[in-house]
Amino acid sequence: MTPHKHSTHPQIIARLKRAHGHLAKVIAMLDDQEPCPDIAQQLFAVEKAITNAKRTMIHDHVDHCLASGDADSVDAFKTITKYL
Repeated sequence: MTPHKHSTHPQIIARLKRAHGHLAKVIAMLDDQEPCPDIAQQLFAVEKAITNAKRTMIHDHVDHCLASGDADSVDAFKTITKYL
C-alpha cells in the first residue's frame, strides 16, 4: 500500500502535542500531590485530545483512502475499525 499525503496530519500532530502537554502536566501534578479532582480533569483533557486526534485520522482515512476503492484501502479500513 502506497503512503498517502494527508492534509489533516498537521491537525493530528497539534492534537497529539496538546495531549503530550496535558500528560506532562498530569505527571507534574502527581509529583506535587495536587488534588485528585484537578488531576482527573487533566487526564480527561489527555483522553479528549487523543480521541479527537484518532477521530480526525479515521475520518481522513474514510474520506480519502476509501474513495479510491482499491482492495488495499478497504483492507486497511477493516484493520482500522478495531481501534474505534
